[in-house]
Amino acid sequence: MAGKPLRVLACGDVEGKFDMLFNRVQAVQKKSGEFDLLLCVGNFFGSTPETEWEEYRTCAKKAPIPTYVLGANNPETVHYFPDVNGCELGENITYLGRKGIFSGTSGLQIAYLSGTESLSEPAPAYSFSSKDVSELKISLLSTPKFKGVDILLTSPWPRGVGNFGNKPGEMDTHRCGSVLISNLATSLKPRYHFAALEKTYYERLPYRNHVVLQENAQHVSRFIALANVGNTSKKKYLYAFSILPMRSMDPAELVKQPQDVTENPYQKSGKEAYKPKMLSGAEAEPACQFFFDLSKQPGKKRPSDGKGGQHSQLKQPKKIRQPTGPCWFCLSSPDVEKHLVVSIGTHCYLALAKGGLSNDHVLILPIGHYQSVVELSSEAMEEIDKYKSALKKFFRSKGKRYVLFERNYRSQHLQLQVIPVPLSCCAEDIKESFILQAQEQEIELVEIPEHSDIKLHSQGHLIFTSNWILERSFFTELRKNFLYSLEGKCWQAKPF
Repeated sequence: MAGKPLRVLACGDVEGKFDMLFNRVQAVQKKSGEFDLLLCVGNFFGSTPETEWEEYRTCAKKAPIPTYVLGANNPETVHYFPDVNGCELGENITYLGRKGIFSGTSGLQIAYLSGTESLSEPAPAYSFSSKDVSELKISLLSTPKFKGVDILLTSPWPRGVGNFGNKPGEMDTHRCGSVLISNLATSLKPRYHFAALEKTYYERLPYRNHVVLQENAQHVSRFIALANVGNTSKKKYLYAFSILPMRSMDPAELVKQPQDVTENPYQKSGKEAYKPKMLSGAEAEPACQFFFDLSKQPGKKRPSDGKGGQHSQLKQPKKIRQPTGPCWFCLSSPDVEKHLVVSIGTHCYLALAKGGLSNDHVLILPIGHYQSVVELSSEAMEEIDKYKSALKKFFRSKGKRYVLFERNYRSQHLQLQVIPVPLSCCAEDIKESFILQAQEQEIELVEIPEHSDIKLHSQGHLIFTSNWILERSFFTELRKNFLYSLEGKCWQAKPF
């Protein structure tokens, strides 16, 4: 039987403002009821006079609830932490230690790593090294039936945490933070991960700890960065939440996926993973994608000699395909019909469709020779996103929205087909049109959760993707000949 959830407070950089923090905690408890513990990440001590701390150190004052803090992040504050293995600093104030796992009587597991990343061995007292991270990972991963930890506490952010998710304002998550922390979070799979040091508040969308349709469902992780106590911008520095220890939860309840879950920001789907640009407000263009896998044939086993298996393909560096003959879409080709070209970018170009499904049917194409969207570089994908955004604004001004699809079948060169439709066309009707045409071919479409990176699911050849204003994606394994004119059939039907 599940126990009672714990009520927890997490705090960012205190920087010696102990009275301000603890007064705030008391005010929160007076309004919302008692909390079980307070977790502090970032700089607990600061450059303020030690008079305030002395009252807590001598127990003249005490923290209102059990408070657990991380260690020093700079040489100036190392002397406040006399024991690297953790110790009591004052009444109700405990230093956790340099690294380890804290487990209470409730069963809640809190992994922690103090300090900032060091590039040298051994790491100074205010830093951690790759060896520290490895030792912490081994101590937990060696536990039988390890699923993850409830909470992870670090001072630095994990590098790349913004991939696939909402962006933290002006912060560049590709440059700030620690790669070692990213690796640690990948292995420990914390349900909650708290960090600080950047003096800003950022609550990332929850992310998966499994690959959809390839691995069993696992719990999601939530990353929260907290600002510094008493900041003049009034950014959030105290975060309240309730949590039931993982070991006490029903397995089905534990792995439930929220609607806004995204891909894991620390995992790449290839040598150069595409990180989709998240747009906000009117710029956001939710997608619905269909793809069909032609790489598997019924009744035939996958080769096990290393010459044709999935793992051997992943090990081979991806080479840019060269056209086997004249290509009508390579911009450098003499066969390209340049009078149809509308706009040329750095990696892609826009052209009118020859014999289009409508008068304003356009194509987004790579300048170089790529067969599918999964082969494109991140730079090319970013430029495609810019074209899509511009086309959306243009068609919106004309009272239309667009449907975008790729058909990677009997085609050497990637063509993203952009077909405008009246705003009166309901997204659900558009979706139904594609599904009905697929059903007529006895093709079953299986839904993929939103925010999925299509590269993680395309085990074979990407055949058909479709994008409109629905946040749903689908895939299927094709077991019969693909209807070459599927999209044409859709356009002959309702609602078009």
